[in-house]
Amino acid sequence: MADILLNNQRILIIKQSSLGDIIHTLPLVHALKRCFPNLSIDWVVRKGLDSMVRCDSTVNNVFAVDIPSTSEPGAPQGAYYRAAKGMLRTLLDLRKTFSEQPYDLVLDLHASFRSGLFMLCNPGGIRIGFSDAKELNTLFQHKKVAVPRTKIHAQDKNLLFAPFLGCSVEAEDFYMETGDDDKRISREFLAGEEKRLVYFNPVGRWESKSWPLEYWAGLADRLQQENDVRVVLAGSGDDIPVLQGIAQKMQTEPLVSGGRLSLPQSAALIQFSSLYIGVDSGPMHMASLAGIPVVALFGPTDPVLVGPYNESGRVVRNETLDCLVCRKRSCRELSCMKTILVDDVYENALQFL
Repeated sequence: MADILLNNQRILIIKQSSLGDIIHTLPLVHALKRCFPNLSIDWVVRKGLDSMVRCDSTVNNVFAVDIPSTSEPGAPQGAYYRAAKGMLRTLLDLRKTFSEQPYDLVLDLHASFRSGLFMLCNPGGIRIGFSDAKELNTLFQHKKVAVPRTKIHAQDKNLLFAPFLGCSVEAEDFYMETGDDDKRISREFLAGEEKRLVYFNPVGRWESKSWPLEYWAGLADRLQQENDVRVVLAGSGDDIPVLQGIAQKMQTEPLVSGGRLSLPQSAALIQFSSLYIGVDSGPMHMASLAGIPVVALFGPTDPVLVGPYNESGRVVRNETLDCLVCRKRSCRELSCMKTILVDDVYENALQFL
């Protein structure tokens, strides 16, 4: 495939979501641009996550698609109709745009039926995807990237595209970009804070990833009382009730960035931090890619597949449970998370402080 890539200068990346998956795609894009500097790389991504892709200097154009979700808990009535309507509108818009200047290669790293339809919006070109793709995605592909049958980390799986396209992957490809304005706003948020920052991200998309609020509060208090650090409670605007709940249970005062910073600004704040502590979520992978030490709390998901990727990462979980890696989005018991001890997380954090 190297000769094909060298002779074709326009690539379209299809990876709409989630945030962690997008972060896992960035090193591949960096590697391709380094190996073939003349490439023009564009990206199809979900609206709301496009800001992180737009920060990356190796990406030329970003197409933000806005299709209502049908899989999120509590999806409203009529969600499927709105999703179908949004999908049709998106396909027509992409087809019109791509027809004006078609891509030579389309790389589908999302591996779904929907992303397969996005591939078809490009007239001509070579469509490449994973050999183990689900939802009939392989039917849309011209060429398949072989995936081993053994467990493989999501980051390593995405990087399989690189040798397939005749490109090496180097340590220098693992980085995360944020804009100058994002860094400036993050510094202004800190308002001259001189202590080392410990970035807390206590909320994940799945309810089953929740660690009790009093545990977060106890951990934050202990870190601030016994170490010269400031804890930042981070998240989106939707996470504010959880963050306020933690802050109210604390004896010391944290910084609360949730709802006050954009996604790229939060990424800049992570880069200013000395340590990240959180559940399995997109920001965890942002910290890992930025080279920030990570202490990650795991229960329903498998750290072999989606754990911290860099060497300075620690996974904390209760290895004695049979229900680990259940992949359930919600759980009444939450045994895997509730049995993670504050002392264990604290001791792992001390390894980096």
